[in-house]
Amino acid sequence: MLTLKLLREKPDFVVERLAVKNFDAKEIVAQILDCDRDRRAAQSEMDALLQQQKAKAAEIGAFMKAGDKASAEAAKASVAALKEKSKSLEDKMAEAEKRQNDLLVLLPNLPCAQVPEGKTAADNVIVKMEGQMPDLGENKLPHWELAKKFDIIDFDLGVKLTGAGFPVYKGKGAKLQRALINYFLEFNTADGYLEVEPPVMVNEASGFGTGQLPDKEGQMYHATLDNFYLVPTAEVPVTNIYRDVILATKDFPVKMTAYTPCFRREAGSYGKDVRGLNRLHQFDKVEIVQLSLPEKSYEALDGMVAHVEALVASLGLPFRIVRLCGGDMSFTSAITYDFEVFSAAQERWLEVSSVSNFESYQANRLKLRYKDEAGKTQLAHTLNGSSLALPRIVAALLENNQKGDYIEVPEVLRKYTGFDRID
Repeated sequence: MLTLKLLREKPDFVVERLAVKNFDAKEIVAQILDCDRDRRAAQSEMDALLQQQKAKAAEIGAFMKAGDKASAEAAKASVAALKEKSKSLEDKMAEAEKRQNDLLVLLPNLPCAQVPEGKTAADNVIVKMEGQMPDLGENKLPHWELAKKFDIIDFDLGVKLTGAGFPVYKGKGAKLQRALINYFLEFNTADGYLEVEPPVMVNEASGFGTGQLPDKEGQMYHATLDNFYLVPTAEVPVTNIYRDVILATKDFPVKMTAYTPCFRREAGSYGKDVRGLNRLHQFDKVEIVQLSLPEKSYEALDGMVAHVEALVASLGLPFRIVRLCGGDMSFTSAITYDFEVFSAAQERWLEVSSVSNFESYQANRLKLRYKDEAGKTQLAHTLNGSSLALPRIVAALLENNQKGDYIEVPEVLRKYTGFDRID
């Protein structure tokens, strides 16, 4: 959430930067500032009334001491009237503040200066491309056919048990899932990330803290009876560990990693690009999260991008790193780098990770702060990245490593799988 201080001091700047995200903020910013003026005016009037009440209280004491009961009663009546007016002002302040906060959550995060302008994925900027494109020949199969051929993923059984987008992994397919999760977690912990195992359901405060709520697209699964939400990513519970926490500068950086199943309604998704593992309602993902001092968050971002790059490269998959344009970024991000691997059978790029810096946007919602060297309380910066999401990684691994009558398992995974091929 953007700070009121920023909106008061630089309203035109906010409108200009949000235009890069193709978001017209002019009217909302004006309304927020109107609410802020109303609230502050009411506060000033309340402060003046409080002083009057104190003066009247002193008068009452003096009148009572002098035995002037009539004047004392008149002064008491004046105090009662002042209190009634104060109550009315309190209500006005509360109303203005609620309206102000309701509007504030409608504003996306500002894109940083490195974010290119653009409206769709076609306007994203490729910053790096690595790896050899495999030549699979004419008999190549997409991963959903390979999954059926080797009996490792059953999409139809998932439909029977739940519905489309909930596959069942079997045999070596299930072991491959577990192997990837273990490998990703160990890769992350070796780089100093603390492993945590969070709940996969969160309360409303947690969803609000990281910006998933209010859920404008209806993408979260909601357990209505208890008002819990199934996590769309481990980012939500892990980052919220530090909600309402004040850190010291010596506590940074905070580095955490977690595996969770993730749940997304994916409302509106349809067509050929959702076949197989390409787009699921439930999937496994390992996440990395960092909390940083503001002046070091872009250094942390570079480190996270390099970390994910090394992880993807270790799997032997051709990949590219893409800097998202303003129109393709998430609501909460200040800058995002996507990692995409090449699916040789589908002949398309598949997103497997997003690494983002949210600057102070999430921290403001979370009330995640630290005391600087001068003892002043400041907002921290938050970052997160997929390290990695499994479905499209598995899709690319199956397709790119197919050898006709078997699928070769990358060497780095073999100590985790216990086998070097799927046949």
